[in-house]
Amino acid sequence: MSQKLMNSLSSILCPLCNKQTNIITDQESGEIICTACGSVITNKFHLDNVDWLSTDSEEINYRDRTGAPTSLAKYDRGLSTVIGKINRDASGRQIEMSMRGRIGRWRTWDARTQTNDSAKRNLQAAFIQLYMMKDALGLPEPAIEKVAYLYRKIQERKLVKGRTIRGALAVASYIACREMGIPRSLREISKIANTKEKEVARIYRKVMFELDLKVPQVDAVKEVIKIGNLCGLSEKTKRAATKLMVSIMKTEVFAGKNPMGLAGAAIYISSKNNNEEITQSKIAEIAGVTEVTLRHDLDILLSISESIAIPK
Repeated sequence: MSQKLMNSLSSILCPLCNKQTNIITDQESGEIICTACGSVITNKFHLDNVDWLSTDSEEINYRDRTGAPTSLAKYDRGLSTVIGKINRDASGRQIEMSMRGRIGRWRTWDARTQTNDSAKRNLQAAFIQLYMMKDALGLPEPAIEKVAYLYRKIQERKLVKGRTIRGALAVASYIACREMGIPRSLREISKIANTKEKEVARIYRKVMFELDLKVPQVDAVKEVIKIGNLCGLSEKTKRAATKLMVSIMKTEVFAGKNPMGLAGAAIYISSKNNNEEITQSKIAEIAGVTEVTLRHDLDILLSISESIAIPK
């Protein structure tokens, strides 16, 4: 316990027994108690200009400080310091004029040393674009941390050289979405990143080979719900399509097939059974497949309709 805290406790007077020598502090609850009469003097004890103290009885001699959490989505992980432009010291007093010129030079060199490394400059530019893509993709903070982690891995293996930052970010975003089960297609991410889908696919194959990653398969049930929402279908149709997709996944037809095409076919069959008009071309466009693929998957589903129960 700090000396400031001990001095402050020694100056507290118990209002019942008027004694100062029997005052103790409960480290778990923060209550100030008089041991002579047992009264609780105050529930919470606040002192000005005192550091945060650990409430753990085993670590009471260690001081804990609060602050912003570290983040992989910051080029410096949120740990670097910056000399600001306010001409005041830590206590709030004005800095003397004779020292301001020297501090200005320190500030200049501090700003230069923050970004004198090409890798740091690359991360700084990449994570600025990442937060611009965050709202468009609707990704949560854990997904952003995962994207930042993957991008750092891509940079460490020097896979960014010769490729655009946006392309590498799009690949990291796609892999993170696949691993976390977020339904985002490669075409959708490429469009938001303003990058050609072929270029992103090329970088994706390179990254998967170099980093030896194993990403899970696309969740077809989530894709059915996503396509149904974008098509503006009713909840009844989406539930029927979801049940049909679950039945399809239990058969051998699902093996080796594009789940987006089967999801689109399930949506089309369910919409027809519930008398909702929607064209194959619209479903194919939203699902990211061609009409030929959609019709081929429809033929397959209709051929096995006797073995699977098509809900209505």
